[in-house]
Amino acid sequence: MVNLGNVCCCLWVICGGVLGAYLDQQNDSRPITPGRGAFTGFLSGLIGAFVWLIVSIVVNLALAPIQRRLADDFVRNARDLPPEVRTMLESLGANPSLGLVFGFIVMLFAGVIFATLGGVLGAAFFRNDVPPALGGPTEPPPLPPQ
Repeated sequence: MVNLGNVCCCLWVICGGVLGAYLDQQNDSRPITPGRGAFTGFLSGLIGAFVWLIVSIVVNLALAPIQRRLADDFVRNARDLPPEVRTMLESLGANPSLGLVFGFIVMLFAGVIFATLGGVLGAAFFRNDVPPALGGPTEPPPLPPQ
């Protein structure tokens, strides 16, 4: 299911910006402007990058021992590996924080760009052009006599 969302480049991030613009429009009776949609998408991208960082740290902490054991088993059982590949596999996972920092920077920049685009699209899709009537609901005008 997640791979379906990755068919289009950063579709999940764009959808986050669209959702942010939709929710922003629902909380205000005035029509949302493209600039406000872009700002909402921008904030969605920032928040999404930090959420990605927290989830990645938790997943890496949970899966690091399993990944390390699989890499060790692979290196131990593969007798005809070239020395360069063996060294690379042995050092795999030695510094997971470097991958997290790089991933966070990518998610921050790509997330902000694509979520901002999603916010603009959401502002265009969900724009409430008709302001609410003042004074609440009214009765329809009477029908003319026949």
